Amino acid sequence: MILALLAIGAFLIGSIPFGYVISTVFFKTDIRKTGSGNIGAMNAMRAIGKGGAVAVLLLDALKGFAPPFIILHVAHWPVHGAAIVAAFAVLGHCFSPWMGWKGGKGVATSFGAIFALCWPAGLVAIGGWAAGALVSRYSSVGSMLGSVLAAAALWYFTRDPWLTGYGIFAAVFIVYTHRENIARLLAGRENAIKF
Repeated sequence: MILALLAIGAFLIGSIPFGYVISTVFFKTDIRKTGSGNIGAMNAMRAIGKGGAVAVLLLDALKGFAPPFIILHVAHWPVHGAAIVAAFAVLGHCFSPWMGWKGGKGVATSFGAIFALCWPAGLVAIGGWAAGALVSRYSSVGSMLGSVLAAAALWYFTRDPWLTGYGIFAAVFIVYTHRENIARLLAGRENAIKF
């Protein structure tokens, strides 16, 4: 029962639509009406610029980081609790009740969770994103590559089935949330990053 309540709490934390809040409150624009319409950091870059995008990125990552970090390092619960609340934080971000059960694609929130679960795997996730994005010039490629590599890194560094299970869940789920990006990549219509 306690774990179920914690999972619901993590979902609600994850569901806070920081991209929408920051764009409307501080920039007087609706991020959903610009670019891809996504409330994540990459679309925030297009809608409200670098400063706003960095704020969205950090806050979205914090949503994923805080619940499993508290479970592991404050409450000292077993890792299975941390893995479960991490998954629910990502689900909350992607299916926010405040946004009509829509949301972002879960990348920053998942990477934040991975840092809380195992910081070396978090570094692998960021490195994978950077390598994929720099080589392909597509953030979506980096996001999917970083997520897949993070799953392998969680297994390599922890050998824990629960943490590895979270990594596999996150990788599969993030590929799923990028299904439209995959279609645009195959059609040659994906938006490239402008470095």
